[in-house]
Amino acid sequence: MYEAHLPVRNLQRTVEFYLKLDLEIAYQSEKVVFFWIDKGKSWLVLWETEKVRTPYHPSLRHVAFRIDRPNMNDIKNWLEERGIAIKSAFGFSDEEQPLVLNNNPQAHAAIYFEDPDGNSLECISPLRLNFEEAFEQMSLKTWEQIKEKGLN
Repeated sequence: MYEAHLPVRNLQRTVEFYLKLDLEIAYQSEKVVFFWIDKGKSWLVLWETEKVRTPYHPSLRHVAFRIDRPNMNDIKNWLEERGIAIKSAFGFSDEEQPLVLNNNPQAHAAIYFEDPDGNSLECISPLRLNFEEAFEQMSLKTWEQIKEKGLN
């Protein structure tokens, strides 16, 4: 995917938030800013618009950033150091995240937070692909403990 778009109330305030995520501005005008996600490959576009009043739904106002698996254990602290609060998701509190999503035959580790306009953001990392294995959603910590016990 090359680009995704989100509505915002106050462009400058929200630009400051996304800069905390270490995103680079590719283009900015009075009502729109383009941030590189992967320079030359994908970007996130923020529009200052009244459409920000559209009630949240993941099909409309949700973006997930793929991060490398080794970074998933540190992402919570990295976000909190920047003053970004983790939000509850799928019945898991902020303390229980990152969590493991059961999307058989895939499994992903994920952590959820919001931008200043209530757009849902996620950092996600694949744990396994195309492997059927029944399990309940759980914290990444629990997932790792189970996998470690299975290897011993």
